[in-house]
Parts: sequence; structure tokens; C-alpha cells
Amino acid sequence: VIKCKAAVLWEANKPFSIEEVEVAPPKEHEVRIKIMATGICRSDDHVITGVLVMPFPIILGHEAAGVVESVGQGVTLIKPGDKVIPLFVPQCGECKSCLNTKGNLCSKTDLGTSAGLMPDGTTRFTCKGKAIHHFLGTSTFTEYTVVHESAVAKIDSAAPLDKVCLIGCGFSTGYGAALQTAKVESGSTCAVFGLGGVGLSVVMGCKEAGASRIIAVDINKDKFAKAKELGATDCINPKDFNKPIHEVLMEMTGQGVDYSFEVIGREDTMTAALACCQHNYGVSVIVGVPPAKQKVTFDPMLLFTGRSWKGSVFGGWKSKDAVPKLVADYMKKKFVLDPLITHTLPWTKINEGFDLLRTGK
Repeated sequence: VIKCKAAVLWEANKPFSIEEVEVAPPKEHEVRIKIMATGICRSDDHVITGVLVMPFPIILGHEAAGVVESVGQGVTLIKPGDKVIPLFVPQCGECKSCLNTKGNLCSKTDLGTSAGLMPDGTTRFTCKGKAIHHFLGTSTFTEYTVVHESAVAKIDSAAPLDKVCLIGCGFSTGYGAALQTAKVESGSTCAVFGLGGVGLSVVMGCKEAGASRIIAVDINKDKFAKAKELGATDCINPKDFNKPIHEVLMEMTGQGVDYSFEVIGREDTMTAALACCQHNYGVSVIVGVPPAKQKVTFDPMLLFTGRSWKGSVFGGWKSKDAVPKLVADYMKKKFVLDPLITHTLPWTKINEGFDLLRTGK
């Protein structure tokens, strides 16, 4: 058992508490990792506010990189000392989604089940004598974590962990939504709703695909300079118009965009993103986590005319296969990650990090 520090969330709508926790050794087919860097993602904040329902107490965090400390019995592909990225969407290689070339949402994921436990139904974390739940099979807001071997990817030993941790969620999710899920084509027009780290990664994916026009939409104009730096051709603020934003986009593009992306997680922006794409062959992708217990109402004629409405989890990538390749692409300078990193804090200042997230900074 390793005793280390972790940021424990004891209950909803409260700050994280830095506690000493006990991390059990890895069981069969499990890997224990020393976490070196972790990103803060809005999905973590969704648990705090109750938008994403999970059991408490819990150790959040799912976008990270680290070094393997030890492995359980039966683990053959990963050894202590390897640099790795934990995968909140695992790849077991055996379920229907893993076996289908079009699928990536492995049935072993905790996304949608909210059990907060390892695949065997138990936890590896204890604090003050209490069992602490895992988050999405990763739990990275801790100095050490345990993951199943299907939920970890070995990466280039030269990769800078404080950058490539973003490939564990934010970057891959956005970049893949454009390249894998929407399959944006060269010369096409795109609209991206929401310019956080994931939205900016969608912009990068659209640019990589050769989109001729990328319209970035956000109510925080402070995000526009960076969006343009990463490939956005136009930036618009819905607050600057006295008509619905989908009408503004229709007027800007003539018939609507070829591809639109909702990267916020709100029902009103999801329907606006659908409505702003071309009525017959437009494709709209939901990338932001939808809020719990909320329903979307929309005019079915929007779909009847031929539009496609799709969802995308982890950018549609098969995680274990894709993450090492994405890290290799980063090392070859095929894309940048630095602009996505606004602040670097010691992890004991995690509550300050979440304040920065909530204030749009």
C-alpha cells in the first residue's frame, strides 16, 4: 500500500480537500501509476455541480500522464518505469464497440454507469478508513492511482508529460470530433460553439482537415485571439446580435455550415448548432457533456431534410490504439498543445485551478 496525497471531493458543491490516502497495490491486470501532470476539465467540474452524477466521496481527474510504479499479475505490455496516459474510455478489444471499426466507446468504461469502481466492483483508494470512489476508471487528482490495463496507453518515453497529458482528454476529444466523427473535408465550412480547450482543439482539427472557413462562437470574447491563432477565420459573440445565432450563421454562410460542433454541454446551443448546418447534408456533432435530466426539444423537420446529428466521445478514437500515435504526432510537431495551457499550478492549488476554469480564464 502506498500512502500519498490526493484531492478528495467529499460532497457536491464543496472545494477539494487535500488528504492523505492509501492506494492499494494493483490487482491482476491492473497498473499503478505515479501521476506527473493532470489537466482540469469541465467534466470534472460537472461532477462537483451535479450535472454529471457520480457517487461521493470521489477522487476526480481523468486527463493525465504519469510513470508506471508497479503492475499486477498478468500485465505483459506495460512495465514499471514506462510513461503512460490513463484512458477514461478504455479499449478492452473484446466488446462490440471495440470489435466494430466504427466504434470506440468500450463497454468497460464507467461513463454512463457511474459506479465509481474498478471493473471488479471494488476501489483501490481509502481515506480516514473510508472507501473512496474512482472517476471514469482513471482518478488522476492524486499522486498515485490504479487503472485497469485496458485503460492505459504506453507512450514515447521522450514525451513531455506536462503537455501530452492533454491527449488524455481535451485535445483528443476536440481534434477527433472534427477528424474522426465528423470527418470534415477540405474546403468545407465549420462552426464551433464553445472555445475552451476542447473547442479550440476542434478548431485545430477543422484546420488540419483543410476547412476553408471556421467560425468560432463564444460569449467570452477573450477567447477569440487564441481561436484565430489556431485556425478560426471568423469569431462571433451571440451577445452582439439581436437574433438567434443560427440565423446569423445562416446569413454568414448562405445556406448554413457543412459541419457544426457543440462543445459546451447546453441544450439550447445543441439545437442552435443543429439548426445552423446545411439543411440537407449538414452534420452537427455534440461534443460537450449533456447535463443530467435535461431534455432537448427541436423541430424534427431539421433532421427530416437530411441533416445528421451525431455524438462523439473521446473524439471517436479507439483509445489504446490512437493515444500513442497522437503523442508521436505531437513529437513530430504535427500539432501544438502549448496554446491550450493557460496556467500551470502546483496541484495543491487545485481549487484555484477550478476557479480559473469557472471564470473563463
